[in-house]
Amino acid sequence: MSVRVVIADDQREVRHGLSMLLSAEDDLEVVGLAEDGARACELAARERPDVVVMDIRMPGVDGIEATRRIVQERDGDDEVTTVLVLTTFDHDDALYGALRAGASGYMLKDAAPSRLPDAIRRVAGGGSWIDPGVAGKVIDTLRRTAPKDAGGLPDLTVLSKRELEVLTLMGEAPSNTDLASMLCVSESTVKTHISRLLMKTGSAERSQLVALAYKSGLVRP
Repeated sequence: MSVRVVIADDQREVRHGLSMLLSAEDDLEVVGLAEDGARACELAARERPDVVVMDIRMPGVDGIEATRRIVQERDGDDEVTTVLVLTTFDHDDALYGALRAGASGYMLKDAAPSRLPDAIRRVAGGGSWIDPGVAGKVIDTLRRTAPKDAGGLPDLTVLSKRELEVLTLMGEAPSNTDLASMLCVSESTVKTHISRLLMKTGSAERSQLVALAYKSGLVRP
């Protein structure tokens, strides 16, 4: 099945250039073009794409706020829309703002021609994609700056209702297949939620999330 994509960028030539690039791929289908964040949210709600390729700086509603709205809108759905940020900006505010808002990937535009199709496939399948040029500082800073509660644990108030549910169930150590069955969603949707949990809590791996579920009291021994 094709991966359905919406492209959001305030530059017309960029939107259409990316559309041509992706349309050349047999398994990628562009279902909408948006000139700003508000339009991206409208298209995401109407078309229910698998992935929104999102610029950061756009007039009106910017890419970070649009990402937050799209992720929240489909938080409890059986299939989610993932966001892949595609931007020229690699400064910290844009980078961490997008990931904290729920983006599943962050790519710099100069890498798009060769890597964008694969990045879209990765995030559509529940994985994450961080541009190699910023990957090192992303992982380090997410771990360092993840909000903490009074006890020094990651602050779970940054998580959505669905993410809290997934984290709680992970504490019971089911596999992704079991989680998908319990939540009545696909495995790729489960993977997307876990990817977002890792980023928001600054965790490096699944086992740390399981430990967090116990330490935070979501799961009792």
